[in-house]
Amino acid sequence: MKTLRDVKVGQSAVIQRLHGEGALKRRIMDMGLTKGTEVYVRKVAPLGDPMELTVRGYELSVRKEDAALIEVT
Repeated sequence: MKTLRDVKVGQSAVIQRLHGEGALKRRIMDMGLTKGTEVYVRKVAPLGDPMELTVRGYELSVRKEDAALIEVT
């Protein structure tokens, strides 16, 4: 299983499934990270967390802990 955390800088991926429960899953979905959405990894902070993404035409920062819950292809 490949997650958003595994995607390298400069690569794109398509979200296949969201793991997690309740409020955490809802928060991820509210950020626009839903099944079928294409995500581009713009950069990763110097210490590795968070990652900066381009999703649906806007910039978004996501913690690696949350990125590990997002299954991609």
